[in-house]
Amino acid sequence: MANRIISTQKAPAAIGPYSQAIMAGNMLFTSGQLGLEPETGILPEGIEAQAKQSLQNIRAILEEAGLQKTDVIKTVVYLKNMSDFAAVNAIYADFFGDHKPARSCVEVAGLPKGGLVEIEVVAAK
Repeated sequence: MANRIISTQKAPAAIGPYSQAIMAGNMLFTSGQLGLEPETGILPEGIEAQAKQSLQNIRAILEEAGLQKTDVIKTVVYLKNMSDFAAVNAIYADFFGDHKPARSCVEVAGLPKGGLVEIEVVAAK
């Protein structure tokens, strides 16, 4: 089984020695997506804006791989501050709608570029 690198200009370029995502067989593994705006590489202000942009970046990667959000089977949400859980959860619920992938959510000491949230997903075709 050959792995395929997934890359799109509709999501921010990797800021380190890694790929936006890897397709391994019928499985897609994304790197964590900050809420960086793809065109500017800038984080918008506030947890809501960053969470929405993170999920838009994930959507762009999924689409590049020929997948959609209903193909997501597992997510991990990293929060700078667990007090942002309710706000991010509402945005997350709106994004996924009736689809409810398995999820972990943890508070972390810090995220790259001073981000407030980072989300990664695993999807299957």
